[in-house]
Amino acid sequence: MDLHLKDKVALVTGGGRGVGRGICLRLAEAGAKVVVNDDHQQRTERVVAEIVERGGQALAARADITDLAQVRAIVAMTLETFGPVDILVNNAGIPTADPGTQIKGGWEDFATTDPESWKRVIDLNVYGTMNCTHSVLPAMIERRTGKIISVMSEAGRVGEAKLAAYSGAKAGILGFSKAVAREVGKHCINVNVVALGAVDAKEVEFEQLDDVAKERLSKLFKSYPIGRGLNRLSRAGDIADAVAFLASDRAQYITGQVLGLSGGFAMP
Repeated sequence: MDLHLKDKVALVTGGGRGVGRGICLRLAEAGAKVVVNDDHQQRTERVVAEIVERGGQALAARADITDLAQVRAIVAMTLETFGPVDILVNNAGIPTADPGTQIKGGWEDFATTDPESWKRVIDLNVYGTMNCTHSVLPAMIERRTGKIISVMSEAGRVGEAKLAAYSGAKAGILGFSKAVAREVGKHCINVNVVALGAVDAKEVEFEQLDDVAKERLSKLFKSYPIGRGLNRLSRAGDIADAVAFLASDRAQYITGQVLGLSGGFAMP
């Protein structure tokens, strides 16, 4: 299916690895000009190089999206290089405080977490999404066109024990996106959300796993109905295909929605 994304300008946050990288590659494959954002320059450059090697167009845009000034700067750079942003994918997000810091706040009961850990999680997931959305909306409104897709976790819909701050932050993305969708629909701008469950970063086939890994994964499949059938968790490509569809005019009449890409983990 031709998604008619050729020469569309897409800004993808957290595009330097994992799901973000997969989204960048898929949009580039569909013909979009991709701006790869990450807070690590080497990651952005690696993904840009991959896209260029495959014949696509891409731009490295290192920025900390919790800093509104930095976001404004990469949006301006995008405008100068490729033109105004047609597609924004708010993918960047973390479940816990950055590894290597002294901040306590990982997979643990909320009552014992360090409040400093909440700030980083909320800043990146919520304020990062808001900063990027606020920075691209004026031009989208002026041009009466635009697609905004934000990536959340099913933790934001059903809650995840020991990840209370993260669950709350992801739920915030959903409420924010629905509100913005109601505001900008009159300008022909679509705002949607995709909700992820566990993602297989290594993408190793089940048969190739050792017995311990097979047992662990089999237990996990109890929460993922389609995973039991496919013998795998979701992969970056699954998410990238859905995002590409929502970024296209094939999804012109879809807005304010959340699409679960979690293999049936949540069925609200």
